[in-house]
Amino acid sequence: MDFHSQRPKDLTTLVAQIEKQVVSFRSLTPFQIRHRNSDRGAPNEVSTVCNCDAVLVCGSLKEEIMRCQSQTGPCGVAFLLPMAMLMASTSLAQTDSVQPLRVGIIGLDTSHVVVFTRIFNDDADPEHVPGVRVVAAFKGGSPDVEASRTRVDTFTAELREKWNIKIVDDIPTLCGMVDAILLESVDGRTHLEQVKPVLAAKKPVYIDKPLAASYKDAKEITRLAQQAGVPWFSTSALRFWEETQRLKSSAGLVGDMVGYTVYGPSPTEPHHPDLMWYGIHGVEMLFTLMGVGCESVSRVSTANEDVVVGRWKDGRLGVMRGFRNGLSEYGITLFSDKSVLHSEPRPNVYGPLLVEIAKFFRTQVPPVHPEETLEIMAFIEAADMSKARGGASVQLSEVMR
Repeated sequence: MDFHSQRPKDLTTLVAQIEKQVVSFRSLTPFQIRHRNSDRGAPNEVSTVCNCDAVLVCGSLKEEIMRCQSQTGPCGVAFLLPMAMLMASTSLAQTDSVQPLRVGIIGLDTSHVVVFTRIFNDDADPEHVPGVRVVAAFKGGSPDVEASRTRVDTFTAELREKWNIKIVDDIPTLCGMVDAILLESVDGRTHLEQVKPVLAAKKPVYIDKPLAASYKDAKEITRLAQQAGVPWFSTSALRFWEETQRLKSSAGLVGDMVGYTVYGPSPTEPHHPDLMWYGIHGVEMLFTLMGVGCESVSRVSTANEDVVVGRWKDGRLGVMRGFRNGLSEYGITLFSDKSVLHSEPRPNVYGPLLVEIAKFFRTQVPPVHPEETLEIMAFIEAADMSKARGGASVQLSEVMR
């Protein structure tokens, strides 16, 4: 809550505002709380340690308490500030006492299943996100995809033997054992059929990138989920990368933003549109920074590199460079009418994504709107069409109609 935009008129109103602010803590994990100061860029925020967790007290709240002190005397404030801290610590204690959500995984042919399970299940992991436990999984796998065929048995064995995850024979059985689903199959072609029993079971689901292997399947997943009333979202961890978020928040501070260029690795897989396999990470970054509203795409492609240019409705240009060989780092450049900003070489960690997934499973409010995900899928298909047409510009409406 912004205490400056809605100033309390008296102590009673302030108490009510404190209660609403503290309730918001119940949707935060310790990982979020530990990082919230730097994420919000608010130097006047204060963190107080309570039962080994950080309890956030906004500087604006402190200012309001001090303002009330001048109006009502120190007695009322002397009561309010300890009360606020007590309410916050009690709220966090209640959060800690809630039973973890039981989560099931579909598709054990990606390294994500091991990393996500470790972060959710291992209390000692530096990126640990509490409140969620992976308890069961369905193996899945695609024999005609090398990245699936050569890894699925190894990842399945690790989950079973190291993490004591129960491996089940089918998705309906899995859904009956859990509260929410991570659909992790590396092959986007399988996602539509795999998500159908999840939607039938009314389980909230995170669908790892790519959402599907075609815009048509992606649109059908969206339709079926809406019809079933089941919340879902799909994204890349690069959306929540520290540098993506920093340069997104910097856009309004450096003049009128002209556009962004992002780059990263983009190897391909023959059963998927080129950018849907690994280039989707860069595309997700680009849309996180630029927002929705891309109208057309053109693509220049060589043996080792793609340069994809999107034109947005407001005239801005967003550029994605994908490298099929060698380069494995990600980067961003922001262009404004006054300056140019570059990303810094920071590690891409999964913790911020899993914080969003855990919060989504609790609130069932997706952090990424389905319309944005569909536009990303259309952008990728339009890029393939542009390549086939020798780099000609392709309207996204041609894909989305």
